[in-house]
Amino acid sequence: MSDKFDAGLAIRKSVLGEAYVNQSIQNADALAMELQTLVTEYCWGTVWAREGLAKRDRSLLNLGMIAALNRPHEFKLHVQGALNNGLTKEEIVEAILQIAIYCGVPAAVDSMRIAREVFAQNPEA
Repeated sequence: MSDKFDAGLAIRKSVLGEAYVNQSIQNADALAMELQTLVTEYCWGTVWAREGLAKRDRSLLNLGMIAALNRPHEFKLHVQGALNNGLTKEEIVEAILQIAIYCGVPAAVDSMRIAREVFAQNPEA
């Protein structure tokens, strides 16, 4: 693998959790591994590795974009990532209120339901 893959893998694990990332890579067959490599190198090793925004800011942006795209699996993953990157539950709820205004109430209702599931799994956060 490349240096960007290695850097991206480290960032991806720090945000999404080592167990999730390891499972994604271990479960990838030869075809799916192409996508795993692309995501790890370019999403995580290129964009997330940039110094222009802190990881917590990137997480906050992701919550809004992923909610707008109606991707609940990814939203749940990135709520956990946002907690890992230092956002508080209160800040995530504020983001969901913003989502309600700009993405619509149904998106916010789904986002709040998902966030509450993640919060329940992370009572210390």
